[in-house]
Amino acid sequence: MKSGDIFGYAFGAIRLRKLRAGLTTLGVVIGIAAIVALLSISQGLQATITDQLQSGFATDTLVVSPGGGGDSFSGFGGGSESSFSLFVTDAELIGQIDDVVGSTAFIQRQCLIQSGDEAVGALVVGVDFEVYSQMYSSTFVAGDGEISFDTAAGIVVGKQISSPYQNETVFTNAGDVVEVVWTNTTVRPPENVTFSVIVDAVLEEIGGLSIVSPSDLAVYIPISEAQSLFGTDECDRILVQLANENDETIKSVSEAIEELFDGQVSVSSSTAILDLISSVFSTVELFLGGIAAISLLVAGVGIMNIMIVSLMERTREIGLLKALGMKSRTVLAIFLSEAVIIGVLGAVFGIGLGWALAVVAAQLFTGGGIGAATGQAAVSTGFAITPVLTPTVLLGAFGFGIAVSVIFAIYPAWRASKLKPVDALRYE
Repeated sequence: MKSGDIFGYAFGAIRLRKLRAGLTTLGVVIGIAAIVALLSISQGLQATITDQLQSGFATDTLVVSPGGGGDSFSGFGGGSESSFSLFVTDAELIGQIDDVVGSTAFIQRQCLIQSGDEAVGALVVGVDFEVYSQMYSSTFVAGDGEISFDTAAGIVVGKQISSPYQNETVFTNAGDVVEVVWTNTTVRPPENVTFSVIVDAVLEEIGGLSIVSPSDLAVYIPISEAQSLFGTDECDRILVQLANENDETIKSVSEAIEELFDGQVSVSSSTAILDLISSVFSTVELFLGGIAAISLLVAGVGIMNIMIVSLMERTREIGLLKALGMKSRTVLAIFLSEAVIIGVLGAVFGIGLGWALAVVAAQLFTGGGIGAATGQAAVSTGFAITPVLTPTVLLGAFGFGIAVSVIFAIYPAWRASKLKPVDALRYE
């Protein structure tokens, strides 16, 4: 029997049992769709975050955080548990190290920005405007107004603080006077500290994610004003700009900083963070793919079950075919062909469904749906995710769908091929 005839016979058998075959294929469709959707979203999220970090990160900068012995990422979270503190004046000490061209302390607190009768929550960051603008010359740029480098300058607000509702409604513009309200929870009872200040500038829209780089969701004040407003000389971290981005420079300056503070600080470079994030996402993708693969394995069990039922129903048919001279390997090929057809159909429709789900999910994330629903300001992240369906995921999902279908069909196919014509024809 030729290959074309075998596939034709298998396809005919599936067509005679449309509903059963459709339900069997649906299991494969769901499994493949889950794999494609999760991995497409994950890879799209990774690409978005990486792009945003690369655009926001200056590759010639270091971040110094209190707490030694941590890895690169712990540094951004404040380092490992330690009673060691960094102070604003420590930035000057770091600035004296060779190959360091600038450094600024970084103090941040969650505050309320009051403009007229409206208020929005925002992260208020105290930095040295002059050094910070040199570090992030492409993103710390005024779109409205002008950034002043005076120590008693006004504030600079991110684009989404100025226009939190993502429409023509503007919360504040350059030249407006706003109140920055910080709740000091270190005293009892907690008390509000209010700081009236003029908005010097609104940043150009940056978009996306930020760790220490300029953000659309932050408000920037001079470091001296931050010390006064928050009543502290301790800083969360110190940003350091290097003379160049060479690995040797990064290593030598990092070692010098750690030696300066006797190993009580963590020094992180932008490239190390990007590498770590890529590694984390690879692990997440593997985890998500494994979860989705479980549903496909369940579908495979369903295929085996259906094939065994089909074998029992077609036992006499198989016996008749073998009595007429059909070989065992041909019977085996027919059953496996049915599994291949189910796998191909399931994979094709599953990939299409998975991609559609990924696009819908990405639009929900991008639209800031939750924030839009609540109507609150400063909730839209402007975080655009574009699903990414790589050839590896596409071909992998397609092949995996077929492979699972065939593997779980091997046993029923083998049983069908081993039927003896006499026994099969006597089967009731």
